[in-house]
Amino acid sequence: MIDLHYWPTPNGRKVTIMLEEVALPYRVVSVDIGRGEQFRPEFLVISPNNRMPAIVDHDPPSGDAPISVFESGAILMYLAEKTGKFMPQDTRGKYEVIQWLMWQMGGLGPMAGQAHHFREYAPEKIPYGIDRYTKEVNRLYGVMNRRLTDREYLAGDYSIADMAAWPWVVPWKTQGQNIDDFPHLKRWFDAIAVRPAVERGRAVGRDLARNNPMDDEARKVLFGQTAAPPRDR
Repeated sequence: MIDLHYWPTPNGRKVTIMLEEVALPYRVVSVDIGRGEQFRPEFLVISPNNRMPAIVDHDPPSGDAPISVFESGAILMYLAEKTGKFMPQDTRGKYEVIQWLMWQMGGLGPMAGQAHHFREYAPEKIPYGIDRYTKEVNRLYGVMNRRLTDREYLAGDYSIADMAAWPWVVPWKTQGQNIDDFPHLKRWFDAIAVRPAVERGRAVGRDLARNNPMDDEARKVLFGQTAAPPRDR
């Protein structure tokens, strides 16, 4: 059994999609990031960066003590290696997947996150920030669109690279994008959206966010973090 410490965000959904694709049993442990549950000492033991998702695998391949993994990209790689699925074993194919996974981790995710922040959550509208990150997401969509011109998926067959990128394209409207401007990306997006495991993974925890809407207190917790825990500030 895998414990998945989770909140329904794009990074969280990467992992639920992968777990559904490989049909591994898992238990969701909610981490309400708008209420500061990511700062609980027991969570910091497995995720020292106080971010979710994180997993604890109680049945690791080594057969010994449970293994905890934080960072969504690392979790995807771990699950791919554990199951032997969605990441090639040959060096060339493996690094095709890894480089696009790292591209998402270092580029698409952070830039889309900043676009969301300045467009949707910032207490004041800052035109430079909105323009800067909206344009950068547009550039990154263009990178994907060109990549997908002559291939079905980002790195050969459907892989963890696609699972990592797809949830960050779901909110394309709030990123200030028009997916119709990127026909190859749209074809890729639509093909992944109808996969049954993706539909199941995307649905995990849907009620959590619905029952815990963003408010001023949640914004303070999410967007005011420093090295000091919230209780010490």
